[in-house]
Amino acid sequence: MKIKKWTSVFLLFCMSLIACKRQMPYFFTEGEIFHTNFHIKYQHNRELSKEIKACLDSFDLSLNPFNKNSIIYKVNHNEDVEIDDWFAAVFNKAQEVSEITGGIYDVTCAPLINLWGFGYEKIGETNQNAIDSVKQFVGYTKVRLDGKKVIKEDMRLQINASSLAKGYACDVIAELFDYMHICNYMVEIGGEIRAKGYNPDNQAWKIEITKPFDDCSGQKMERLEIVQLKDLSLATSGNYRNFYIKDGKKYAHTINPVTGYPSEENILSATVIYPDCMTADAFATAFMALGREKACEIASHIPEMDYLLVYLDANGNFQEEKSVRMEKYLFKDLSQP
Repeated sequence: MKIKKWTSVFLLFCMSLIACKRQMPYFFTEGEIFHTNFHIKYQHNRELSKEIKACLDSFDLSLNPFNKNSIIYKVNHNEDVEIDDWFAAVFNKAQEVSEITGGIYDVTCAPLINLWGFGYEKIGETNQNAIDSVKQFVGYTKVRLDGKKVIKEDMRLQINASSLAKGYACDVIAELFDYMHICNYMVEIGGEIRAKGYNPDNQAWKIEITKPFDDCSGQKMERLEIVQLKDLSLATSGNYRNFYIKDGKKYAHTINPVTGYPSEENILSATVIYPDCMTADAFATAFMALGREKACEIASHIPEMDYLLVYLDANGNFQEEKSVRMEKYLFKDLSQP
């Protein structure tokens, strides 16, 4: 009888804790990092804006290429600097994805991005001679880590981590929340998302994917799909807002570092779901340059990875190519908010 009594008391105590946790409020924090916005919602017993800002400020000092005090800025300008664990994690993930994609994904292609006018620094006239010249110091095999130092084969080589740093920043905030035993949150930084647990309606977090219209203004918005996300990350990459037209030809910001030219694959946007956001972010970018067939082939060999690729068919209609398991994440009733 005594055992049963204490068992009942313990169960009531656990149920009380669960009930209290559900009654805790959700807080919302927003701001800017890497010249993009972030929006973070979480359930906790107090507001955490200061802790979130402190964490992102430290992260900014590691991987913001526009911050002259950051590690990546100093690496790109050949200053004597030791890298931190965040830089190392991003660098190693980038090298891993480069190997898997045969160099189509390459964070050293910043000079090519600049050459085509999509970076933070335009370095010259775009022609074949200029491309060939820049390609001499582009290539993921031309840079490595030696302890806490970045070793370059050519001092002109630069690293652009924008294709995975925002995703990793989501992971960093998620690690902060996990350390604080926060069970329900959604972290969105520059469109990349990591979500855990449930939203305030006690449902999986609902993430909208928009149709990839050619629209540099970002004003043309139409819902394509809604993804239900729980204990997973989502990243989307597209060429539909960062492009220009010259002499009647469209040039998009996804650069193929092998050819040195903007990718001409027919994917308009690539959405990737994966446990961590840094990996999802990197592969969403890689898939844009790889094209549908190669992207699907690579994804099929990566456990836990799902994707949604959007492209135009021969008649100019939007079409979707998705992994088999992707269907389970899609919210069917698009009339719902």
